[in-house]
Amino acid sequence: MRTVAVDIGNTKIKIGCFEGDQLLNILSVSELSEARELLLQFAPIHIISCSVAATTEEQRVFWEGFEVLYLSHETPLPIQNLYETPTTLGLDRLAAVVGAESLSNQKDQLIIDIGTCITYDFLDRKQNYHGGSISPGIELRFKSMNDYTRNLPLIESFDEVKLIGKSTRQALISGVINGITAELEGVIAQYKQNWPDLQVILCGGGTNRFESKLKESIFAAPELVLVGLKRILEYNEHKK
Repeated sequence: MRTVAVDIGNTKIKIGCFEGDQLLNILSVSELSEARELLLQFAPIHIISCSVAATTEEQRVFWEGFEVLYLSHETPLPIQNLYETPTTLGLDRLAAVVGAESLSNQKDQLIIDIGTCITYDFLDRKQNYHGGSISPGIELRFKSMNDYTRNLPLIESFDEVKLIGKSTRQALISGVINGITAELEGVIAQYKQNWPDLQVILCGGGTNRFESKLKESIFAAPELVLVGLKRILEYNEHKK
């Protein structure tokens, strides 16, 4: 069965094309109109769409003619959502947690998604989702220092990360990347004090940058949101 999962984020749209359980292709575009053209080429049977940037009505215009499940806070899920304000919960966070559930080996799980923001979400071994925390991602940290100071430059791309920055540019890069690394390790350590057998799953666009920096054993699943969306679609298809 051909299935497409669409993740409409703050800065880009990611499209996962599945044939059965196999993720065949991952595409990234900036506009919904581009996404529609790609879907017409792939000719999927089922589509699930998740958005933190466009309303359901805005999405309907572009998905006209397709059978689409629009993920919302009312969509049935294979987990128990214990979040106290479920209507404020980012749908991409929810999809990532469901993606972790599909990988579950009866362990408590901490899902860390490194994107525009860094989100930490806790799913216990009984598939109860409890919530987590949110902090600024890489670009937000660079942008805030540029926006709220007079002389600090905006860092838009970089390769090398030094511990000791010998220029303002190097110091900014060191502060952001090494600071996030320390944050990740600190949060993981706090969770492991309470759940020693915790499985840590890293996902999102920043996975590759931080995967090798962390001392803790982690499971890297960069496309966890897309996997979770497909799992939600299948769960709802089986309920029909």
